[in-house]
Amino acid sequence: MENQKKRQAAYMKRSLLDQGYLDEQFIHLEELQDDANPNFVEEVVKSYYTDSARYVRNIELALENGPYDFARLDNMMYQFKGSSSSIGARRVKRQCSQFQEYCNAKNIEGCRNIFQEVKQEYDTLKTKLETYFQLLQQKCYYREHMI
Repeated sequence: MENQKKRQAAYMKRSLLDQGYLDEQFIHLEELQDDANPNFVEEVVKSYYTDSARYVRNIELALENGPYDFARLDNMMYQFKGSSSSIGARRVKRQCSQFQEYCNAKNIEGCRNIFQEVKQEYDTLKTKLETYFQLLQQKCYYREHMI
């Protein structure tokens, strides 16, 4: 059973990388995880979720009604993009860059439209990573109870 869970988790991670949801930064995070801190990556990702919820809400508020401060919008998205980069959220990061391009062009409709895509990519990644971490937890559970 443990081997099956291990294969499922490895396959899922490979799929997330191949589909462009994650990049090599996620692998680097996993390399930092050890027996002394076995939940390191999951804790980092949970911290990302907390920070991201705040960034998303602040950007939503800034996009609600004018006048629009494009420099402020760009700065907020820059922070969200940096946070996304830190866990290897490749697709989210790419959409954040597009948002910033619309900010530089002072295109509020472009910002609004791409922000919906940013949130969609973020939500998709969050769901996929939650499933991945559940598989890892099951793998650890089986290992602890089979010994």
